[in-house]
Amino acid sequence: MSIVDAALGSTLPPFVKPPITQEQLRRYASASGDFNPIHLDEEAARRVGLDGVIAHGMLSMAFLGQFVNQQIAAIPNAQLARLHVRFASMVRLGDTLSCQGIVQQRSHAEDGRELVSIECWVQNQHGEKVTLGDAVISLAQS
Repeated sequence: MSIVDAALGSTLPPFVKPPITQEQLRRYASASGDFNPIHLDEEAARRVGLDGVIAHGMLSMAFLGQFVNQQIAAIPNAQLARLHVRFASMVRLGDTLSCQGIVQQRSHAEDGRELVSIECWVQNQHGEKVTLGDAVISLAQS
């Protein structure tokens, strides 16, 4: 099902990522310019009193952005108008993350484009929501 014809309350196709690895964290840190050892090293994080690693949550937020972009990738002239994400819970090495979403609202912009609002989240293999978000997708007139 495409976001174009999804009814209110419809669930969107999920986006599942394989378990998070230390190498993924290193690649993410390199791409984002974040080389803080506390964000990359579990032991360094524990030494300063953190329960886990901050970069894991940042990585889950990036996954949520990938999920939303996956929903519109094949739709001509679709655009991501807004994406807000917030970290909700710790993500750990080895977690398998699943991005999910539900169509919340449909409206029209002044220029006639359709706006589709979705609630989205990332959950771990235990069903715990670790990152929450909301997005607005702008679709060309049909």
